[in-house]
Amino acid sequence: MRKSAGNPSKELSGRLRSRHGEVEEAMLNRVRSIADPTLVEDPSYTEGLRSAVAAGLDFALTKLERGSDAPDLAVPVALLAQARMAARNDIGLDTVLRRYLAGHTLIEDFLIEEAENAGISFDSAALKSLLRIQATTLDNLLSAVTEEYNREATPVSGSEERRAERIQRLLAGEFVDVAELSYPFEGWHLGLIASGEDLEEAIEDIAGELDARLLILRRPERLLWAWIGARRRRDSRELFGLVVSRLPTGSFVAIGEPSEGLAGWRLTHRQAQAAYPITRRDRDRPILRYVDVSLLAAVLQDDLAVTSLRQLYLSVLEGDRDRGEVLRETLRAYFAADQQVSSTAAALGVTRQTVTNRLNDVAARVGRPLASCATEMEVTLHLYDLDGPFSP
Repeated sequence: MRKSAGNPSKELSGRLRSRHGEVEEAMLNRVRSIADPTLVEDPSYTEGLRSAVAAGLDFALTKLERGSDAPDLAVPVALLAQARMAARNDIGLDTVLRRYLAGHTLIEDFLIEEAENAGISFDSAALKSLLRIQATTLDNLLSAVTEEYNREATPVSGSEERRAERIQRLLAGEFVDVAELSYPFEGWHLGLIASGEDLEEAIEDIAGELDARLLILRRPERLLWAWIGARRRRDSRELFGLVVSRLPTGSFVAIGEPSEGLAGWRLTHRQAQAAYPITRRDRDRPILRYVDVSLLAAVLQDDLAVTSLRQLYLSVLEGDRDRGEVLRETLRAYFAADQQVSSTAAALGVTRQTVTNRLNDVAARVGRPLASCATEMEVTLHLYDLDGPFSP
């Protein structure tokens, strides 16, 4: 073991920053193990969890770098926003605080591991300083998060709050008197989840053009949950075209499929909810239908499926100098051409034999005939387009 010549806290922080992705992923898994975030219906909460973990880790490492005598850092906005969303989604404060404690413990484990790997030993003063920084950081976070959570959780009264509570209870399957909602739950429904500017008026115009009723629930971060209800079923392509033509530029909208009755009201909402995260990650499709991304949406809700598909069908393509870009480009064109080699060759401006050779190369790397795993490969390409290269 060696004693660190400089600032051991700063040195360890630098070593952890070099493993930032690994530490962040471990913290996210630990946080998820406390309470499954996918059970929360609000997609903004699930999306914000990763940002909050990253912000919390960066906050802790910055505190280590600056030392115990530096002025207190402001708690990151992302952590305060996530605390508010937790309160709005009825996630218990004890769950929120347990997640911070779990993250704190995990960072300490990584610090000990890095100190051992680097052969760093601490004298008494350095050790006390390190422990004081960690304790102060945790105390500041817990105080700020608790205050923000309690501020948001303070009961409020009024018809809008009662209405929101009824809608959420109804979504959860509870028996609710729906008379106050003035919406035809026995008819056909189209669920939307949307974010952006001036959306409510645009959605009202769409419902008016369809001679349909509208139910809207305003959610945090300018998010809207909406249902358009009518007595008869409408063609989903017609509805999609109408939505695309009426919504303001810069909107992000996910649309469920037309469904009937109260069960259908819940189903079309869940479909929109599953598709909504894709609108925020795919720049080419800010407005989309669930039916067009149903398989991808299902995969994205399963961490095991995402990791496995990327490892099985993407990482094996990345061994070339171009990191597999030519093979991915060929596969995209192949699937866009309904798996027709001639059309693929024409689209790429290469010969049929070149396309055939590339597809055979893919099959050899995957270890399976392409025809037997075409669906998995196409979904994995979409994952790449959403999230970039595979990181084991």
